[in-house]
Amino acid sequence: MVYRFTIISDEVDNFLREIQIDPEATFLDFHKAILEAVGFKEGELASFFVCDDEWNKDIEVTLEEMDTDSATDSYIMSKTRIGKLVDEDTYQKLIYVFDYMTDRCFFIKLMEVITGKQLDKAICTKSRGDAPQQTMDFDEMEKKLTAGSDDLGEDFYGDQGYNSDEIDAEGYEGLDGIVGGDSYDGSDIY
Repeated sequence: MVYRFTIISDEVDNFLREIQIDPEATFLDFHKAILEAVGFKEGELASFFVCDDEWNKDIEVTLEEMDTDSATDSYIMSKTRIGKLVDEDTYQKLIYVFDYMTDRCFFIKLMEVITGKQLDKAICTKSRGDAPQQTMDFDEMEKKLTAGSDDLGEDFYGDQGYNSDEIDAEGYEGLDGIVGGDSYDGSDIY
């Protein structure tokens, strides 16, 4: 059996990669296939997230072991087989975070399960468009987010003014005199 995944980017409109991989391969094998297919170098932190139908992140599969709560299952790419977490019946969605500093990612969807076929190694079967750059510093990211918009204006940020009459004190009752004009100096904290 072979899984056929499609990979897209929200940064580059015409970018698409298609990777076929055996479900018995590990997420590390998939990670390396993605790096090769897009021309990224190894050595950067990355994670896969198994998602629900609305792309909400559920299970994380990390490249390196992270210190996590012992009550939470932790999955590491080199020890986790794709078929263990990817449900072939639901055409599973995944997010692959390749730039942790700016939370940039690829969106991956299982498009087809090919029965009667096996692969020893993942292969890129379709490649269209240039991949986004692998890493971006914060200044570049800020420029990209604000490109074409010098001033987003009052509609984006909300009212410019502040009116104390708009605050509903009812939700703050029980905070020992903080609401209603009494001042609070914080002396009872210590």
